[in-house]
Amino acid sequence: MVRKVKAVRRAEVRLPELRPFGGGPDGDGGAGGRAELEPDGDYDGLEFADLDLGGQEGVGARFMDCALRRCALDETGLARARFMDVVLEGVRGVGTDLAEASLRDVELRDARLGGVQLHGAVLERVLVQGGKIDYLNLRKARLKDVVFEGCVLVEADFAGAVLERVEFRDCALRGVDFSGVRMTDVDLRGAVELDIARGVESLAGAVISPPQLLDLAPALAAQVGLRVEA
Repeated sequence: MVRKVKAVRRAEVRLPELRPFGGGPDGDGGAGGRAELEPDGDYDGLEFADLDLGGQEGVGARFMDCALRRCALDETGLARARFMDVVLEGVRGVGTDLAEASLRDVELRDARLGGVQLHGAVLERVLVQGGKIDYLNLRKARLKDVVFEGCVLVEADFAGAVLERVEFRDCALRGVDFSGVRMTDVDLRGAVELDIARGVESLAGAVISPPQLLDLAPALAAQVGLRVEA
């Protein structure tokens, strides 16, 4: 009997009416009204729109029922931050630090990001929809009920990560690293490109399509030491 892949529980973010962020941990104009994040800040029910948050430090901050729209996140420090019921739309940046962050019920839409650090992070009920992310670092992260949909991931690094109920739908995976990944109910059938640079031996627990199997056959043969000759 063939076991079916368990369906992903998709993120469903329903935001309340939001107040504009005005700087300071309470969003009400601290720090002279400038749009400045603060370490361990507590941000609830706020909208961050068209802001340059590059280089700012929000280490350990908590974002609940928030939206970040069209914000620049170059070198923004958000390590160990917590995001709950948050929408990030049209954000852009290079070197955003989200190491060991926690994302729960989060939607990331149409992002243009490079070198994002999410190593050691925990993602639960997260939707990554549209956009392009280069050199995404998810080493030793834990992903549960995560959907990558209609996006492009270039040289994403999942090494040592744990993936449970993760789906790749209509997205391109180019040069992905699955080394040492533990997979349970990971659905790769919907990926329009599946280029695995490393870690093809870690696909146990995933499901792929017959055409994908043909594409991966040389790498799988090499992994088991199988020679194929005419």
